[in-house]
Amino acid sequence: MNGDTLEAAAHVVQLALTPVFFLSGIAALLNVFASRLGRVADQTDALARTTKDLGRDARLRRLRLRSRALDFAVVLAALGGAFTCSAVLVLFLGELRGKGAANLLYLFFGGGIVLTMGSLVAFVTEMLVAAVGVRQVVEHNVDAKV
Repeated sequence: MNGDTLEAAAHVVQLALTPVFFLSGIAALLNVFASRLGRVADQTDALARTTKDLGRDARLRRLRLRSRALDFAVVLAALGGAFTCSAVLVLFLGELRGKGAANLLYLFFGGGIVLTMGSLVAFVTEMLVAAVGVRQVVEHNVDAKV
């Protein structure tokens, strides 16, 4: 193996580090999404065991909407991770096969970024639904005491 080949291989490995950091961020997002989904499940279980009251069905509908937003966020983040892994794979395979893989590399890495952005939008949607629900519960309790 000559010096040029070793330098080229080292360069490819350096380029592959950027997607690895991106994957670490996606993994952290998935952890947050899982925690939020666990909280939604706990609240749903607690509400399911209560007797029907005026706000119970509305709260259950809101929890269903939150769980759907989180499902969407998780799927998009996982796809973003898969695209990012594909970008790394294309990077390595492209170096082995020649320079024709650049378009695939752009597609997969760009797709990973776009899908992760979509997961963030879905997560923000879930957070906003949760915030509206909290405010409604507070307003209902304040109005009931007045």
